[in-house]
Amino acid sequence: MPNIRIVLRGLVAALIAATPALAQQPLKIGLILPYTGQFTDASAQMDDAIKLYIKQHGDTVAGRKIEIVRRDDAGSPDVAKRMARELTVNDNVDVFAGFAITPEALAVADVSAEAKKLMVVMNAATAIITTKSPYIVRSSLTIPQVEETFAPWVYRSGIRKVYTLCRTMRPATTPKPRLRAPSRRRAAKSSARCASRSPIRISPPSSSA
Repeated sequence: MPNIRIVLRGLVAALIAATPALAQQPLKIGLILPYTGQFTDASAQMDDAIKLYIKQHGDTVAGRKIEIVRRDDAGSPDVAKRMARELTVNDNVDVFAGFAITPEALAVADVSAEAKKLMVVMNAATAIITTKSPYIVRSSLTIPQVEETFAPWVYRSGIRKVYTLCRTMRPATTPKPRLRAPSRRRAAKSSARCASRSPIRISPPSSSA
């Protein structure tokens, strides 16, 4: 909730500072989330957080009324990109927000860069997302942030063999290099197994990560 509040206040302040006349217009946020499909739980939680913020703090920020335009991309990057374009052309939104998973965020990043629209990534956690458009801000976390803490803990806990079961998508494969790279000096070995079922020999993490 604090992250959502900070992002909303920051983006509204920036927009109003650039064009004072905008204070009389609604702040239109195109919320792109998979409301259907296998990622509905994450979408529901994020949408509920937005509703709670507005309930507690009102629907006006820095003189502009917040207007949420919701779109369901069902977890499809192609649909997310198409909806972002429609939100730009047809709805004239000021901001893109949402993005439960990385493929959605990467697809819409191109539209954000082309249209010069602020894009708030609320969940998708692959580290490279924010490099794909100069207008992206992330209010959640990245997988490497978690692994930089988790990897040293694993080694200090005496764990010397690790198996990972993951899907063949970018976020799922991100932790493996984080477990491997910081500690190549270590003699002990661990194994990681991904969806391809091909074992990879890795070194256990160290506190030097």
